[in-house]
Amino acid sequence: MAKIKEIERTPNPDAMRFVLDEPLTNGVTRSFENSMEAEGDELASTLFAIDNVINVYYVDKYVTVTQDGKAVWSELLRKLAPPIREAQPLAGIEEDSEVHVSKEAQESDDPRLIEINKMLDEQVRPYLLADGGGLKVLSLENNRLKVHYQGACGTCPTATTGTLYAIESMVKRVDPEIQVISV
Repeated sequence: MAKIKEIERTPNPDAMRFVLDEPLTNGVTRSFENSMEAEGDELASTLFAIDNVINVYYVDKYVTVTQDGKAVWSELLRKLAPPIREAQPLAGIEEDSEVHVSKEAQESDDPRLIEINKMLDEQVRPYLLADGGGLKVLSLENNRLKVHYQGACGTCPTATTGTLYAIESMVKRVDPEIQVISV
């Protein structure tokens, strides 16, 4: 049974990050944007059954829950804590091969995309994870890199401004013609 060590605010006022004593996954990221996506995942399904929950993102010792902005956090936290505390470590689960990069982007033979992903892995994703979220690369077409924010980053106001600008600045080192678009 997972023990909650801390509950932390994220830069997104609609998301909270639960820090656990022990990991639920060993490096495997789980990201769900609705209850349909969460089918088959006991923790995410239970959390989506709670009113106002719109996103569940977890990896290792961190569980991030995003709400629709209509709930009072003090009340919602009392509902979220029991299922998180009752969550069991997931042994033997494999990483969703598309959690960080879409199948389309994985199959691309564009060398820029490989370099961009490596840069995101090293310089962006660790910081987003620290804020309770992540980033998925969807595609690179006609010098337009499409990305999708996950977890707390998905509805965070700073993700679509400051973070996106920083990512675009990094990507322009690979190719100054690339434009980054968040979808």
